[in-house]
Amino acid sequence: MSDFNWCHNPNCHKIETQSRVRGSGDNKVLRTRKISLNSEYIRESIYAYFCNQNCLFGFLHKFKNEVANIRPVKNASETPIKIVSEQQTSARYNYETNNYQDYTYNTKTIVSKGTRDNE
Repeated sequence: MSDFNWCHNPNCHKIETQSRVRGSGDNKVLRTRKISLNSEYIRESIYAYFCNQNCLFGFLHKFKNEVANIRPVKNASETPIKIVSEQQTSARYNYETNNYQDYTYNTKTIVSKGTRDNE
């Protein structure tokens, strides 16, 4: 496995920054950035292929249709859940009467998720 990747944004070499300037004398060029893969965080993230967010979103903007067509979604996905509703009581301070007043409210909690996927 290589220790680096090159940024996948096709316009990375057109962005004018000091880190992209290469060459000597009159032979200067703007070069695509090299991405070091020396940390696990980088290797396991999208930033193993893009040097920064600007290049990532530039790539997604240019190739959004191709990316979406890799795995098209034709229907909404659903996961069955079970919800438990509980009534709880708490106290709230009333500054007009200078004492606490009880009030009740409902909470809803997801207690289990199903395993059905729409694929």
